[in-house]
Amino acid sequence: MADLIEKLKEIGFNTYEAKVYIALLKKYPATGYEVAKLAGIPQSRTYDTLKVLEDKNIVIAANTKPITYTPIKPKQLTQKVQKKINSTINFLDKHLPNVKDDYNEPIITITDKQNIQDKIVEVIQNAKREIYMEVWSQDYKVFEKELLNAYNRNVEIRIVGYDNFQSRFGLVFEHAFARDIELSLGGRMIIIAADDNEGIIGKISSLKNDISDTSIIWTKNQGIVFIIKEFIVHDMYLIDVEENLVEQMKYIYGKGFKRLKDKVLGSNATYIIH
Repeated sequence: MADLIEKLKEIGFNTYEAKVYIALLKKYPATGYEVAKLAGIPQSRTYDTLKVLEDKNIVIAANTKPITYTPIKPKQLTQKVQKKINSTINFLDKHLPNVKDDYNEPIITITDKQNIQDKIVEVIQNAKREIYMEVWSQDYKVFEKELLNAYNRNVEIRIVGYDNFQSRFGLVFEHAFARDIELSLGGRMIIIAADDNEGIIGKISSLKNDISDTSIIWTKNQGIVFIIKEFIVHDMYLIDVEENLVEQMKYIYGKGFKRLKDKVLGSNATYIIH
């Protein structure tokens, strides 16, 4: 009985209303006095409660002397509640999105290797159309199975791979100078843009036990995701151009784009990228 009372309270009844309704199911039609006795509540509160239930069309009062009360059938009650819940949910679905005004999706920092891996797997599993990714070969192995599952459900996979990267599926652009970049950054970048609405960018420390320098940011802010995807796409452009114009690029910019890096970063820059 206590469980029934609690479940009725979950759908909007208070304790007295739940006890009165259950009492009426046991014996109806019944007078207020009989209901109070069956429900085990004060008679004065019984009549107030019966009036509330009558107003909610859960109890029907008969025009008799004394007045007797009959509950609606349990199936009627559950259908009534279900209809109300569906109506409320439909209303919220329709109107809640309009509340956002100038709301921006948050940018969340995630630390701890397992938490990072869990979030990356979640983003891969959420993808419906495309995944753009930059990843080192040793980190790729952790997510290869989930990426293959995404590929098999027709998600396009495009990857900038570092450090002798190999994949059996997707379109891969192999990035040179992985060791230099990792040494410069003190870790391995991992960057993902999925379906233009979910993105990750961060670094995994090169030191096994260094958790302080291992973190990512995750967001569904479409402006940030756009920038993340642009970063990956421009790397792909540059890699493909370099592969097809090796001698020309070396002649113009020097080995490893040294003259270009000096121009953009300064000749004394210690931060080595791309």
